[in-house]
Amino acid sequence: MNKESPFKCCAACIHFRAYKNPAGGMKYMCSRLGFETRPEYSFDCFTPKENVIKLMKKRGIN
Repeated sequence: MNKESPFKCCAACIHFRAYKNPAGGMKYMCSRLGFETRPEYSFDCFTPKENVIKLMKKRGIN
């Protein structure tokens, strides 16, 4: 995870998707990149969700 911002992770990105796996558990995907990911992973293509942007502004994080 990126140390500069606690918000810069896949779970806070607009492209993050979570699906319930029929065999049990959850499956996490990046709809932009098209492959499996984890909520705590971070990539350079991070685009925060609207609610995350508001929280980042409130806390003074760019």
